[in-house]
Amino acid sequence: MNTYFVLFRIPTESVDAWMKNVTPEERKKQSDVFMQAWPLWMEKYKDAIVDKGSPLGKTKTVTKDGIKDSRNDLNYYMLIKADSHDEAAKVIAKNPHMQIPTSYVDVMEIPHGGM
Repeated sequence: MNTYFVLFRIPTESVDAWMKNVTPEERKKQSDVFMQAWPLWMEKYKDAIVDKGSPLGKTKTVTKDGIKDSRNDLNYYMLIKADSHDEAAKVIAKNPHMQIPTSYVDVMEIPHGGM
């Protein structure tokens, strides 16, 4: 059984367009549907979930030249376990996040040796 780092993404342009083109009422309705589906998915795949993860917030980018506020498409992370990389990806393919237009998810194997 391997562990996988799962990174849920939504392009910033998509978020901006959603905020601009969808009414607050419709955004709330869409968010409510999504938030109702998420715990159902979590329950169905609870045996695969190692760490439920967390939403990701505002970003600071640190370089040798300093620190600045920045934006990226990172939305949420979690850890899951599966017998193979393909199996892990198939579990994530059923996640409600995949209903968000232009969203995508990276599923990365965590090597056993670590650092």
